[in-house]
Amino acid sequence: MSLSDWGLIIALALIWGSAFFLITVILKEVPPNTMVFMRLALAVPPMLLWLSLTKERMPRDTASWQRFFILGALNVALPFIVFTWGQARITSGLASVLNATTPLWGVIVAHYLTRDERMTPLRLGGVVIGFAGVAVMMGGDALSGSGDTILAQMACVGATLFYALASIYAKRIGSDGLSVMQIATGQVCTATVMLIPVVLLTEVPWAGSMPSAGTWAAMVTLSVISTSLAYLLYFRLIASAGASNALLIPFLIPPVAILLGALFLNETLTIGQFGGIALIALGLAVLDGRLIRHLAPARAVP
Repeated sequence: MSLSDWGLIIALALIWGSAFFLITVILKEVPPNTMVFMRLALAVPPMLLWLSLTKERMPRDTASWQRFFILGALNVALPFIVFTWGQARITSGLASVLNATTPLWGVIVAHYLTRDERMTPLRLGGVVIGFAGVAVMMGGDALSGSGDTILAQMACVGATLFYALASIYAKRIGSDGLSVMQIATGQVCTATVMLIPVVLLTEVPWAGSMPSAGTWAAMVTLSVISTSLAYLLYFRLIASAGASNALLIPFLIPPVAILLGALFLNETLTIGQFGGIALIALGLAVLDGRLIRHLAPARAVP
């Protein structure tokens, strides 16, 4: 990957790493499915505005919108509903650990559904090392509640499979002539429509009290930054670096959350957490492959 690809990965890790904190704040006052709907609905206007400023238009053919509905279900509606339900029942730190299982699914899915991203021992080794780093960084305390919250944890892990499938499908859509912004906007618009019947059938959002100003601020940030901007960057990354490399992002989300806590919430980092971050960095280096190629001895040319 190029330096710009790594820059996108780091930016997305920062944006989505803070999203776990924002979601935890919002769920204290807003039901899960209502929160997902509000997150998407508030993200649509900025995306449409950006399309207008760049003089792009959404396609009007049926085939494109069928693709948007499939991607909106795989990458937004289904994983958001399932993962938010799970996060409402476990800690945000544990949720970020479970979210980091996405690359494990991604390597398997990419191997069977693509021709140019086959599984190799090096790639598989990098994924395993990175996941081990996430486990070490969070420590045994993060997993202590597994007996009481097993269903919630299974839901979070299941949601990551949708993300892995969506990354492959998004790459295929990108080869159909649709721009990055059209794909990002299309999936959010269709996912918003899908959430309307879900909210009406499962929750009664108008019966609750009005969220506080702090919750609204968290919601707007989650929508504009962690959704609108993040998806634009995400699809650019897939187009440039491939679906499997885009799945490196979940490895970086947990350390981002811990580092932000240390900087702004006076939280301390343990030796185990530093060790986990080092393992994650090693896993990323193995997946990228350039460091290993540089360190490997050159073969003699006869």
